[in-house]
Amino acid sequence: MHPVPPHAPARRAWPAGVFALLLAIALAVPAGRAAAAACGSADAALNRPATASSTENGSFPASAAVDGDPATRWSSAFSDPQWLQIDLGSDQDICQVVLNWETAYATAFQIQVSDNAANWTTIYSTTNATGGNQTLNITGNGRYIRMYGTARATQWGYSLWTFGVHTTGSTTPPGGGDLGPNVIVFDPSMSASDVQARLDAVFREQESNQFGTSRYALLFKPGSYNVNANIGFYTSIAGLGRDPDDVTLNGVTVDAGWFGGNATQNFWRSAENLAVSPPGGTNQWAVSQAAPFRRIHVRGNLNLAPTGYGWASGGYIADSKVDGQVQPYSQQQWLTRDSHIGGNLNGVWNMVFSGVEGAPAQSFPNPPYTTLDTSPVTREKPYLYVDSGGAYRVFVPALRRNSRGTTWSGGSTPGSSIPLSQFYVAKPGDSAATINAALGQGLNLLFTPGVYHLGQTINVTRPDTVVLGIGYPTLIPDNGVTAMAVADVSGVKLAGILFDAGPVNSPVLLRLGPDGAGADHAGDPSSVQDVFFRIGGAGAGKASKSLVVNSDDVLLDHIWAWRADHGSGVGWTVNTADNGVIVNGDDVTAYGLFVEHYQKYQVVWNGDRGKTIFFQNEMPYDPPNQSAWRSDSPDGYAAYKVADSVTAHEGWGLGSYCYFNVDPSIVAARGFEVPNRSGVRFHDVLTVSLGGNGTIRHVINDTGPEASGTDTVPANVVSFP
Repeated sequence: MHPVPPHAPARRAWPAGVFALLLAIALAVPAGRAAAAACGSADAALNRPATASSTENGSFPASAAVDGDPATRWSSAFSDPQWLQIDLGSDQDICQVVLNWETAYATAFQIQVSDNAANWTTIYSTTNATGGNQTLNITGNGRYIRMYGTARATQWGYSLWTFGVHTTGSTTPPGGGDLGPNVIVFDPSMSASDVQARLDAVFREQESNQFGTSRYALLFKPGSYNVNANIGFYTSIAGLGRDPDDVTLNGVTVDAGWFGGNATQNFWRSAENLAVSPPGGTNQWAVSQAAPFRRIHVRGNLNLAPTGYGWASGGYIADSKVDGQVQPYSQQQWLTRDSHIGGNLNGVWNMVFSGVEGAPAQSFPNPPYTTLDTSPVTREKPYLYVDSGGAYRVFVPALRRNSRGTTWSGGSTPGSSIPLSQFYVAKPGDSAATINAALGQGLNLLFTPGVYHLGQTINVTRPDTVVLGIGYPTLIPDNGVTAMAVADVSGVKLAGILFDAGPVNSPVLLRLGPDGAGADHAGDPSSVQDVFFRIGGAGAGKASKSLVVNSDDVLLDHIWAWRADHGSGVGWTVNTADNGVIVNGDDVTAYGLFVEHYQKYQVVWNGDRGKTIFFQNEMPYDPPNQSAWRSDSPDGYAAYKVADSVTAHEGWGLGSYCYFNVDPSIVAARGFEVPNRSGVRFHDVLTVSLGGNGTIRHVINDTGPEASGTDTVPANVVSFP
């Protein structure tokens, strides 16, 4: 961010004619044909879209027969005929159907297939079924399959616990499996010295490995550990309990000794879902961007500055409890959301509290506290844990409105739990085609730590799909493709991923919804959490736009979009990127939006009724001169642009800084450019010239004083208009 960092069996002899015939058959049939004839073990219906002629009530939806949970079921109205239909997503060769009936079963039913869900072909029929578990070996082809019931065994309806479908020739990988070599799991039965030694070894490798390719997730099973974990680059530490207090460590520490006490490049590391009891009373977490601190219970104070109180620039806390005091010291800006703190020591430029119990009162700019009593709409990030039987599951917290405080301090977090068997566990080397096949099967996706090269776009098309990364999995699009695209569907959860631009320009790295998307997702919004973007730094990369949000109602919860200002592959004509974030959808809410160094507008907001709670920006460092970096009029590009067509938009705690180190004479006319109307409102906005390297004439439109001069003093606007 800142400049300142064994014996073979005997062969049977075949008669010559028979051998020749077998050889001819083998040569005539492609090698894969035999494999294609096998009936696959994967359930092609798992989590696929399901519809029904009716449901008994809302507790027994069609989706319950394909959700992989043997304790949920679909149940119909009490009449004939009734049907349950599944969209397999593509044309499939069907070889087996598995039905698990509840007591209310069908005595007569058909299995039918269709290409269009309108014209149906019967591939199985019975009039004397006995219910229970039925495995039907059948043959048919179609995208859609349904059970069509014509006679019931009871006066009730038709009721299925499970409707499973198996296909031939499927190359779709199964769900579940191990987490790979870069996930290190600790157990409380291990000696503290062994655990500490392993933690220290990872830290030595990763402490200064800012642009390396190693990635780690350090996971702790429930229990207490007499260790302190220093966390370096591309390292995630997390408890595997259901709640944070299930795992306790002495400390989870980030300092900046590797960079001379300067923490402004302490990026790409995370802590989640555990408790720390620091022996000295204070835990140190001196970070800047892309370093989330989630679901943590600090039994003491939390220091956000490096040893020696050097620079630190930006961070994020959510769903956490700090029993003692949060101590920013030299930390320049911070967002704390939906948490509980025992107090707050100080503020430097921009400290934002949203839905935080114990937060200081609103007082911007002196002290620079922006305090919102509640957060308008939130959903906490999904997380991996182990259940009482030791099996991995992913918990998906529920949506909250007007939220305040943690989700877990009053008991277990509301939400739903998904077994790992319903996830494709991706590992480095997996192709985008393999990942898409798994998604097409209806699986969720868990990226394990590592670097993934994508030869095609990963397409997320099923509502409520969870795509979760652990240990900073890094997705690199090859040949200029878009790395990931999400359909205009409800409830997709993307979390814990780093998108790294490839050397051939991509039009966009992550797109939510196609152009023109407009479906209403207010009841089940998609969310993007701890998702980060990088253009250059690890090598030359190019992408016109990093994140484009076309869908409505999306939640953006901790984003860092960064066009690199240091590292390799850096330069005005080398790591090119126009915009960091483009929001075209309506009713999009952003918490913790960090966007830096893009070459035109950093953020462009075209959708109506958007909200941003905390924004941190640096304009590009490297325009070669004024004429190389300017909109038609006036000079330069604002950091945050709200389109003239927008009628309602609101922001709280937004800052933009300039550091034009190639040509310090460059002027930006304004930090924020917005329509002048009553529905567009901003609170607690600031601009800063870092060391006098460049000028920002006004804070927002033509309002606010100039940011300039070597004193590095913010120019503030408390309210606009």
